Amino acid sequence: MTPNMIDVLPAIDIRGGRCVRLVQGDYDRETVFDDDPIAPARRWIDEGAEMLHVIDLDGAREGRAANAEFVEQIAALGKPVQVGGGIRNLDTVQRYLEAGVTRIIVGTAAVTDRDFLREAVELSGDAITVSVDAKGGRVALNGWTEASELPAVALIPQLENLGVRRFIYTDIASDGMLGGHDEAEFSRVAGVARSPVIAAGGIAHPMQIRRLAANGAAGVVLGRALYDGRLKLSDAFEAAEAGIRERTC
Repeated sequence: MTPNMIDVLPAIDIRGGRCVRLVQGDYDRETVFDDDPIAPARRWIDEGAEMLHVIDLDGAREGRAANAEFVEQIAALGKPVQVGGGIRNLDTVQRYLEAGVTRIIVGTAAVTDRDFLREAVELSGDAITVSVDAKGGRVALNGWTEASELPAVALIPQLENLGVRRFIYTDIASDGMLGGHDEAEFSRVAGVARSPVIAAGGIAHPMQIRRLAANGAAGVVLGRALYDGRLKLSDAFEAAEAGIRERTC
């Protein structure tokens, strides 16, 4: 990513081998969008996506790579992929790197297993991206099923000291709600980071993307709004470019 670009990342969330979306990370509030998760990956690539955001929802809850075969098939399509969900050991990191995955997203283990995080950074360097998933500014764990008392703004500097150089900040309360990302909280989080921070959760309108880009977001993850047809990927690209122009003025 250059200073004049941000990542516009269509999300592919996989549960039980299908492409789904959850509401606020609630596994009981699921919408199935495709029985084959490879199909939306091809669609977003055909529409111009330069990178895909793939989450193994089963893996996030179970602590293992439960849908790795689908991740590998998506990586084989030839576009960069960032993958998260259940990545809590070096064998999984190595497997995904060998499959051609560009970025490895670590979530829960970044909080609970700092030794693993250090080793993962040593193994794969800038490929490691930490997902800071928070509600009310507090970090959530294990597929968002467990709350912690750790503030997101405290976590990021700690992890940068361990060598992490990229973050995703997910606003859980907004995720799947189509009401917009909590831009004020994102600004607080991005403000303490020395590294790029990608925004995720509730982003549904080009103007939201434009504001986030203008205010320093390194990327945006787009989910339900794309699948519902409320947001076109082409409009997201245009909004991101407009935001970057405002940032550099």
